[in-house]
Amino acid sequence: MQKENFTKQAVAQKRQLPKIVEETAPVPPNELGKLPPQALELEEAVLGAIMIENDAFSIVSEILRKEHFYKIAHQKIYAAIVSLYMGQNPIDMHTVTEQLRKTGDIDDVGGAYYIAMLTAKVASAAHLDYHSHIIVQKYLARELIRISSDVQSKAFEDTTDVDDLMQEAEARLFEISQQNLKKDVIQIEPVIAEVLKRIEAAAKRQEGISGVATGFHSLDNITSGWQKSDFIIIAGRPSMGKTAFVLSMAKNMAVDYNISVAIFSLEMSNVQLANRLIMNVCSIDGDKIKNGKLSKEEWELLDKNIVPLLNAPIYIDDTPSLSVFELRSKARRLVKEHHIECLFIDYLQLMNASGMNFYSREQEISLISRSLKGLAKELDIPIIALSQLNRSVEGRSGGYEGKRPQLSDLRESGAIEQDADMVCFIHRPEYYGFTIDKEGNDLHGIAEIIIAKHRNGTTGNLSMRFESKYAKFWNLDDFTSKHYQSFESSINTNADFYPEDNTNLTVTEPLQYLPSALQINEDKCPF
Repeated sequence: MQKENFTKQAVAQKRQLPKIVEETAPVPPNELGKLPPQALELEEAVLGAIMIENDAFSIVSEILRKEHFYKIAHQKIYAAIVSLYMGQNPIDMHTVTEQLRKTGDIDDVGGAYYIAMLTAKVASAAHLDYHSHIIVQKYLARELIRISSDVQSKAFEDTTDVDDLMQEAEARLFEISQQNLKKDVIQIEPVIAEVLKRIEAAAKRQEGISGVATGFHSLDNITSGWQKSDFIIIAGRPSMGKTAFVLSMAKNMAVDYNISVAIFSLEMSNVQLANRLIMNVCSIDGDKIKNGKLSKEEWELLDKNIVPLLNAPIYIDDTPSLSVFELRSKARRLVKEHHIECLFIDYLQLMNASGMNFYSREQEISLISRSLKGLAKELDIPIIALSQLNRSVEGRSGGYEGKRPQLSDLRESGAIEQDADMVCFIHRPEYYGFTIDKEGNDLHGIAEIIIAKHRNGTTGNLSMRFESKYAKFWNLDDFTSKHYQSFESSINTNADFYPEDNTNLTVTEPLQYLPSALQINEDKCPF
């Protein structure tokens, strides 16, 4: 009897054991699984509202796309609605059902009964735009989960290159962010107010510059400075001085006007760029800077002129093969932290859009140029990108005019020409052996800036002085005032330029260039 009681107690304890374990260690809810972010009730409400309200689709068409819907049946219904709208047909329960029958999707979505049920669930189209935005947010959350899961999976693989994976992840995230960049329509009054504000600010400046001044007067007269949100292309064949032109501008902006600028150099290292800037600012031959064989006067010149450059707000990034997505991240940070007002890229064809697949290089360049234009608008600063020209200009006949670059000479020209607000060419006739123009003017050391496209202004040509040994561009008038040496003379202003009586002429330094107004008859020259 005692043994039997003991056995019953043991069995009872065994029966209680699972119950005790179940109470003390329940299964955590998150271990039961997770559902992707979704809003099925809102998807039904939106689709039902579109079919009962005439103007409902016009509200959601700018917000929603087919893939934003989580349920496949809802994607097919929305696709049928889009087809009806594109065909200018009415959108209601019957027309949508008929359209789904034509495409063979009626059974996949649950038949005519399900379409009718969607309309029965909705009383009106109130809050339709708000509901649509929630559906988009759920879609973006699902995309982020998908991308992060894919990146995580690849990160565990030993064969994966981490740098390539980071570029790919950034590219895919950039693509999602671009999809979500939408701006609402606004009434014109605040826009006009902003325009008037800028006009008033420009009027207060004596030089009449409304944008970022380049320091080149003839260029600023045409452009009024580089304008905010503009994407500018500066193109030319190799050895035309594209980098020198950009560095001269950057020096003018940063040193003379205290404007913060950033230079992304994909071709040259930061040390090479610094050498070029020193050549430019100090007017010292580049070869002497490389080998250090400077004269005493040049050392003094270096010590005197390099100080403003040391404190100049110039920021350099020499990352090779920079991707447009990486540039976007860096540019945002530069604007936020250093208040960059102008951004230079040297040069566009060396950039890439890694992490994305393209059928051709032209497609990749198209994405890059389109992204740079979008970035200029987003940051509200001018972005200036250098670009190469193809070889067609070299083989073109036609003499002096034949060697002048054209828009069709841009490498991968279609997208660049379309996206750019302004396209400028640098042309040095001397490079092709032309030393005198049609009017007989000397072209030695002359660079022509050709504004071939100007979306918000006039086109035209202007000339500058280019000094190759200093990698420097000058205004022609600056060059005259600084480099055409002064005269000390007692010549009567109404007399001929020939020394008679006690007329004296002193030349302080040998002349290398003479303005056309000072051309001297060598037969009568007294010196």
